[in-house]
Amino acid sequence: MPTPSRRIATLTGDGDDGWAIFYRARAMRAQGMRVLELTIGEHDIGTDPAILDAMDRAARAGHTGYAAVPGIAALRAAVAQRLSAQHGTAYGPQNILITPGAQSALFAAHHAACDEGCRALMIDPYYVTYPGTIRAVGARPVIVPAQSADGFQPDLAALATAAPGARSLLINSPNNPTGAVYSEASLAGIAAIAQAHDLWVISDEVYDTQIWAGRHRSIAALPGMAERTLTVGSLSKSHAMTGSRLGWLCGPEAVIDHLITLATHTTYGVPGYIQEAGLFALGQGTAAEAAVAAPFRRRRDMLLAQIKDHPLIRAIPPQGAMYVMLDIRATGLSGDDFAARLLDAEQVAVMPGESFGRAAAGHLRVALTLPDTAFAEAISRMIRFADGLKA
Repeated sequence: MPTPSRRIATLTGDGDDGWAIFYRARAMRAQGMRVLELTIGEHDIGTDPAILDAMDRAARAGHTGYAAVPGIAALRAAVAQRLSAQHGTAYGPQNILITPGAQSALFAAHHAACDEGCRALMIDPYYVTYPGTIRAVGARPVIVPAQSADGFQPDLAALATAAPGARSLLINSPNNPTGAVYSEASLAGIAAIAQAHDLWVISDEVYDTQIWAGRHRSIAALPGMAERTLTVGSLSKSHAMTGSRLGWLCGPEAVIDHLITLATHTTYGVPGYIQEAGLFALGQGTAAEAAVAAPFRRRRDMLLAQIKDHPLIRAIPPQGAMYVMLDIRATGLSGDDFAARLLDAEQVAVMPGESFGRAAAGHLRVALTLPDTAFAEAISRMIRFADGLKA
């Protein structure tokens, strides 16, 4: 048969998509084993029944046909209002494209920013789909490492060195996997680099409702940045709607117009009844978002207390998002080896740092996604495994 295209065959670069531990844990569960999974960012609660009721009402009211490709007008307006308040910029519906999840928005944003062969900057550690998303549009990912010792804040000097000739810079704050919330100094430095080198900034802000220290500020709020920033958002994390696949992209009207054309040729929009449910969800206000976020703050504090002063496991305290990065280099194991042996010995699944880039090697990403009792048990088992290494 004909061979697949080079682009599709090389999306993962080295052939590893970073999810081996997750797949193995799921296979063990399928065999009936009890595995405590701290791998993916999937809430331990379902979507609020009131949101599901709104989805049901919308579907039964007939919103099951083709919806407007850019998104229904009311939802575009609601997202524009939300981001206007966050950014201090007057957005309208014309600045918003509703997408089937944030991943689709990231794909669209890189199509808008990059031509074939363009250099597209991204920061390591990174969410596992980022390099493949860049390769999928024909661009070349240029990876700039951040350091564990710096709390995984961006290395501005390294970014400035990598920036000449690039077309875009992908940032993510609050950050997955590290939990870093970019400081004012980091954002100001990134803005200066973007303006000096005429870069598009693609800002993934899907964790903007999960802030544990400091505050979230969008880079689009900085002077001169709204016209060169494409902001990605979603209801997946803020409203426990991961399976609903409902996100958005915010940017200059002229770019959004082009991306509506792209959506016409790819996704053809998002189901109307899901958009109606998203509109209802946004209407519940910040109290509903805080209730979804609260368990992650609580489990973050539980984990930090449980491993305090452990000789082999050191936390990089997250300022946001639903994960904690643990530095386990003192064990002498790589993140891959530690995670694999932990799964075998204790039936606890965590993501090795190597899944998220070289800068996270020797680390683990722990998702704060089990109910409190099971979460505490999982951390106790991890400590017991590490203590066995020490012995």
